[in-house]
Amino acid sequence: MSFSAATSVRPVGNGTWEAEIEPGWDIFGIANGGYLLAMAARAMDNEAPDRHLVSISAHFLNPGRPGPVTIDVERLKEGRGFTTLRADMRSAERPLLTALASFANPDRELSEATLMHGAAPDLPPRSDCIRAVHSPPDLFPPPFVDKVELLFHPKDAANLRLHQASSARVRGWMRLLDGEQADAMALVMAADGFPPAIFTTSLPMNWTPTLDLTVHIRNSEPAEWLKMESKTRFVTGGLLEEDVEIWSESGDLLAHSRQLALVPS
Repeated sequence: MSFSAATSVRPVGNGTWEAEIEPGWDIFGIANGGYLLAMAARAMDNEAPDRHLVSISAHFLNPGRPGPVTIDVERLKEGRGFTTLRADMRSAERPLLTALASFANPDRELSEATLMHGAAPDLPPRSDCIRAVHSPPDLFPPPFVDKVELLFHPKDAANLRLHQASSARVRGWMRLLDGEQADAMALVMAADGFPPAIFTTSLPMNWTPTLDLTVHIRNSEPAEWLKMESKTRFVTGGLLEEDVEIWSESGDLLAHSRQLALVPS
């Protein structure tokens, strides 16, 4: 099943949409947060025709598991430049997440100012990178990695295996399967698609629940291969942050994100 099919939504009416959390898009049995947020973003996208996603932020309330969900979308503001929407996703049993998103008018006037103090990660050729494959009954890599193609930098792949890195960083490539191009919804999913960067260190390796996730879309032109880098700098008080940058193969910045998560025990 393609990513677009696995995140498809069906209109019910009055801003309500139905969807299905598909099996296999999970980490340690819990649906990947970026996958859930992409589903909510797709419902919101349908409520903002002719505008494109530039920012989405979600608070996760409960773990998601395979099965039906409903997504209630509310329009908070309709401006000349931006539309702001809210989405609440819930299963039959409990609320799963609440999200706010901004969608931009593509015809708005843009500033020509540019400032770049970063660049795409320096990655080896894909043929030299290490592909992540789920191997039951092992929990890691999780089933999620079989829903996309993940190729890790050889040094980071070794650190994920040995847990010996002095800094928490994961670099690599990602693409959807069967030639499907990554759009804005796929970038939302990809922002939470790498294993937590702390898994390269000696910190515990287990489910790392996301409390909140914000994704900024800087360029939503369809892309095949995504160059990605995930980093964590601070682990204190039982919490960690994770920053992710997503670049095109040619070096254009596509998206970046930050999430706050619980340190695994």
